[in-house]
Amino acid sequence: MSSDARQKMIESAVTLLAMRGLQGTAFSDVLERSGAPRGSIYHHFPKGKDQLVDAAIELSGQRALRVLDAVEGASAREITTYFLGLWREVLVRSTFRAGCAVLAVTVATDSPDLLEHAAAIFRAWQGRLAHLYVAAGVGPRTASSFATTLLAASEGAVVLSRAEQSLEPFEQVAERLVETTPSGR
Repeated sequence: MSSDARQKMIESAVTLLAMRGLQGTAFSDVLERSGAPRGSIYHHFPKGKDQLVDAAIELSGQRALRVLDAVEGASAREITTYFLGLWREVLVRSTFRAGCAVLAVTVATDSPDLLEHAAAIFRAWQGRLAHLYVAAGVGPRTASSFATTLLAASEGAVVLSRAEQSLEPFEQVAERLVETTPSGR
């Protein structure tokens, strides 16, 4: 039960970070959303908010890596389309209220440890995407460069769409990314 409360708090923090950002995610909000007892927050996260946020971005990072398993062996264009589809779904399901929890932490933290962890997560995503593109027949250097472009452009497109409360900016970027996906075999 104890680890269940911890896991619910982490999952709640992921959602809150994606919707409200780092400053908008308070322990009280995490407790309310997770239904965890008040005393459990410092029991599970004795080092405070940064420890909870660290666990939340780790979970978010691992989830993203797992969903990319679905396109193992796909063509380069299918990989790009799938990745963009994941972000499109986040925008639509949240009615433009959610984005990337890792990005939310990156742009708002003063903690060198959290910033390094966020950077490691982005590197892992970029590496996984590059690996998928190489497996699809794209040269390693091109695969790495395009994976970085895909991450940066899609994160930015999500931000623009959230600001405008419209899929239009996202779709414009998505169309260009699909068009410029390097060809593999």
